Amino acid sequence: MTLTTPAKAPPREGRWRTLGLRADVRNLSLLGVLAVLIVVGGLTRPAEFLATSNLQLVLTQASVIGVVTVGMTFVITSGGIDLSVGAIVALASVWATTLATQEFGFAGILFTAVAVGLGCGLVNGVLVAYGGMVPFIATLAMLASARGLALQITDGKTQIVTVPSVLDLGLPDAYVLGIPPLVLVFAAVTVAGWLLLNRTTFGRRTIAVGGNPEAARLAGIDVRRQRLFLYLLSGLCCGIAAFLLIVLAGSGQNTNGNLYELDAIAAAIIGGTLLSGGRGTIVGSVLGVLVFTTITNIFALNNLQSDVQQIAKGAIIVAAVLLQRRTVRHGT
Repeated sequence: MTLTTPAKAPPREGRWRTLGLRADVRNLSLLGVLAVLIVVGGLTRPAEFLATSNLQLVLTQASVIGVVTVGMTFVITSGGIDLSVGAIVALASVWATTLATQEFGFAGILFTAVAVGLGCGLVNGVLVAYGGMVPFIATLAMLASARGLALQITDGKTQIVTVPSVLDLGLPDAYVLGIPPLVLVFAAVTVAGWLLLNRTTFGRRTIAVGGNPEAARLAGIDVRRQRLFLYLLSGLCCGIAAFLLIVLAGSGQNTNGNLYELDAIAAAIIGGTLLSGGRGTIVGSVLGVLVFTTITNIFALNNLQSDVQQIAKGAIIVAAVLLQRRTVRHGT
């Protein structure tokens, strides 16, 4: 009788090395897409696209949706979804720009934007974690409610910011070594998000919950509390993004953050975050945001119609994902 020995599982270090290689390949493929877009922009509109002011504008616009995407990455990594991020940004921006809030100056606007974001995130977290609601339904309800409340607060009117210290952050005089303050905030949020996801127990618990909630529960992780914290984190990012949008636009509108939820989800997914949960990457999500923002900028400079922009944007997203899948398959 011949005895066969069972195949040994790959060493733990080998598995982590493989995952790291896949992440590197995905990020490199996204960098390749971004490089192609930069070449296209440079060839079609060299004077405008490559101007320092335009590059600063691209990074500034990416900062707002980028902060939202960082929070979305955590939620998706845990196996959840948040369809309300755009509406939360709108609600936070209009609540923070009411006349009553502006009387408290810079601190009042910032505090209100963050507090509203956290409050909405708390409601989402309680409904999902402790109410047993499906994330899709809970956040869809928040989307409708937040949009309605934002419209009620503004009565459909634009609320102009009159606080100089807030408006000054958007002026070139506030740039640090040529970098807009909003971009510095985005960079800080990105670094903090990367450290939180990859270097802390919170990040490991997030990945565990997304990979297998029941196994995570049996391992001693409080799954419900973890999910609550994740939606709070998403709400916090929305509050920060709302403040950045206030600085960028100099006003608060109930239409702010329109379709942010779709852009944030798409950026996270093409960056390598699994929609089913269990794997997330902050670096990939940020690269996805930069790809989207660059596409939008190139279309605007070339005066393309909005319908053409959407069709081309969708095609590029599909091409980027297919490219990533092929490079990952050949790279592992």
